[in-house]
Amino acid sequence: MDRRIYGVETEYGITCTLKGQRRLTPDEVARYLFRSVVAWGRSSNVFLENGGRLYLDVGSHPEFATPECISIRQACIYEKAGELILHRLVERAESRMRDEGIRGTIYLFKNNTDSAGNSYGCHENFLTRRASETSDYEAQFIPFLVSRQLVAGAGKILMTSKGPVFCLSQRAEHIWEGVSSATTRSRPIINTRDEPHADSEVYRRLHVIVGDSNMSDHTNFLKLGTASIMLRMLEHGGTALRDLTLESPIRAIREISVDLSGRRPVRLASGREMSAFDIQSYLAEQATEFERTHGLPDEESEALRLWVETLDDIAHQSERLARRIDWAIKRDIITKYIDGNTLTLDSPQAQALDLQFHDIDPDRGIFNKLRNRGLVDSMFTAEETEAATGTAPLDTRAHLRGQFLRKAREAGRDVTVDWVHLKINDQAQRTVACKDPFRSSDERVDKLMESL
Repeated sequence: MDRRIYGVETEYGITCTLKGQRRLTPDEVARYLFRSVVAWGRSSNVFLENGGRLYLDVGSHPEFATPECISIRQACIYEKAGELILHRLVERAESRMRDEGIRGTIYLFKNNTDSAGNSYGCHENFLTRRASETSDYEAQFIPFLVSRQLVAGAGKILMTSKGPVFCLSQRAEHIWEGVSSATTRSRPIINTRDEPHADSEVYRRLHVIVGDSNMSDHTNFLKLGTASIMLRMLEHGGTALRDLTLESPIRAIREISVDLSGRRPVRLASGREMSAFDIQSYLAEQATEFERTHGLPDEESEALRLWVETLDDIAHQSERLARRIDWAIKRDIITKYIDGNTLTLDSPQAQALDLQFHDIDPDRGIFNKLRNRGLVDSMFTAEETEAATGTAPLDTRAHLRGQFLRKAREAGRDVTVDWVHLKINDQAQRTVACKDPFRSSDERVDKLMESL
């Protein structure tokens, strides 16, 4: 596809404590959190004026889904804006709790596991053409995703039978299938539920659910950008790409996760062995050749440069890793702390650092403290992220949704929207279906708004 729609759905861990003790259940906290947005809609599934969606997922996990974005950069900025939106809901919820005499602090964590062993996801969405649907997922795309944790993992202290280890990915231990229509019962790497939120005769939505939630701009951009490059190569035919089918993707994803060097070999279906570093390096080399012969859009060229730089940083254990890549940033912080205080990875202090890294509070979260002090690199400005909290992208269908919601709220009218439909809840039940996610202007929507 010359143009592509991107979207990211991020679930958050939630808790409320007072003096170290749980104050409210996650369900009770979520009700306080969503009370202000329920006023905008009628449930805990609410679309916002920036075109995105707030949702309360299974297990009382708040989720922010970005609006439809037409670029990698745009998707990363809106994904980051979700943190600000949810933090402001936390501030309102705590204020409401105080008014009702309930003491406690609400914490939202942009991570993927909780202390009970549950996992919640960060799902990437890529619009693809149905006619050019690739059959090379198992041969190239799944090996890419399994090994991608080496450059895009969030990092985690993992308790094993042999003791604690620091691993690359939070999701690796919770993935059980390669490709499946399930999401929670048996989590796959790729979810195949056919729900394009667009003209189903033209498009499919590739739903990748294996990735970690990332705090770093560079890691987010790398995660989405490399996947976009891979899809472009596969859609072009992928004939030059070697068959990298893994003998067992699920075993491989776990083995790779506990090897920070990326050099541990995993077995391919052919009987050969390759490491995560080998797979990523080979695919980056092929992408470089593809760029030379066919060209890449500017953003994908930027992602390719970052991909090559990151692999070189891993090969040489460059200090730059600990400024750009989530797992390396976190490992650096934890290692320095436990070494300086004669602690171990399984100490409560190390476990707390692991969790606090993902606290989205701008002043309290460890990653955000590092950002505020200039100790990690950024790709996007605070102004860009702030603007994305209240304004939808101008160049996708999200613009229509944002305009419709804004005018409806100004007029005090009751409306219902989803990813495709805009509806006025009156006797006429006027509805417009916007099936083209690339279309940011529509006379039908203009007329609908005029009738508000």
